[in-house]
Amino acid sequence: MANKYIDSDLLDRAIIFAVNAHHNTERRGKGFPYIVHPLEAVEIVATITSDQELLAAAALHDTIEDTDVTIDQLRSLFGDRVAQLVQDESDVFIDGVSEADSWHARKEAAINRLAAAPFDAKVVAMGDKLSNMRAIWRDYQIKGDDLWSIFHVTDKFSHEWHYRGLADALSPLADTFAYQEFLRLINDVFYPHL
Repeated sequence: MANKYIDSDLLDRAIIFAVNAHHNTERRGKGFPYIVHPLEAVEIVATITSDQELLAAAALHDTIEDTDVTIDQLRSLFGDRVAQLVQDESDVFIDGVSEADSWHARKEAAINRLAAAPFDAKVVAMGDKLSNMRAIWRDYQIKGDDLWSIFHVTDKFSHEWHYRGLADALSPLADTFAYQEFLRLINDVFYPHL
C-alpha cells in the first residue's frame, strides 16, 4: 500500500537548504556530518506536530547561528514565521567576548528567551535540545565525566544548570514524549546513580 500524500514542499526545501548550508561540516567531536543533528531535530518535532513550518524551522534551526546564512535569506525563502522561529532558537553572541567567556550569559539569555517564547518556538527548541541531550547522554555512557572537556565550558554543573533551565522553560511541553525523554536523559547524565 502506498504512503498517504502529504504536502511537504516547504519541509523538503528547508532540508535541502540546510544540507547545503551545513555542507562539509562536522558535528563537533562526533565524526559525522553536521546535518544529522538538524534532521534529528526534525524527527523529534514531528513527534509533537505535523506543522510544516515548525518542521522546516527545525531543519533550519542552526543555519543563522552556525553558517553564513542570514535571517533575511530565510525570511525571503521560507517566510516570516519560519525565519522568526529560527531566530528565536539562535544563540546571540557577544562581540569581542570568547564563546567560553560569554557562555553563561548567552545560555541564561537563551533560557529566558525560551521561557517567554510562544509555544511554537518551544516545540522547535525541543527538537534541538533533545537531540543535543541525546548526544550528551550517548557520549556520557562512553566517556563519563571526561565528556565535558570537549565543550567551551568544561564544568559539568554549569551544563546541568543549563539543561535544567531549558527543561523549566520547555515545561509547557511536559505531556509530550519528547519532553519526558529530555528529562529522563538529564537525570541519567547528571544523577546517574538515582
